[in-house]
Amino acid sequence: MADFLGMMKQAAQLQSKMKEMQDQLEHIEVDGSSGGGLVSVRMNAKMEVKAVAIDPSLIKPEEREVLEDLLVTAHNDARRKAEMAVQEKMQSLTGGLGLPPGFGFG
Repeated sequence: MADFLGMMKQAAQLQSKMKEMQDQLEHIEVDGSSGGGLVSVRMNAKMEVKAVAIDPSLIKPEEREVLEDLLVTAHNDARRKAEMAVQEKMQSLTGGLGLPPGFGFG
């Protein structure tokens, strides 16, 4: 019975730590870029886009498709970096325990 109570206490502690981590994810921000820095996207580790910056040289009607492609690439770059930040945070929280793929927070 003592083992069960110990496990429950550990589970409650882990749950509390995970809640703290989720709160922290909102404040971790990463920048993704594309086109050699002509387009950048800032997002937090909760995958919320916070800002988009576009170099004025790209704002031409005939460059619309290029700009759209660069935005997608910059967003994907920022998302990948945000996912890496979440993984690093999870590893520090769990002491390196492997968690199943897709075990994330959103």
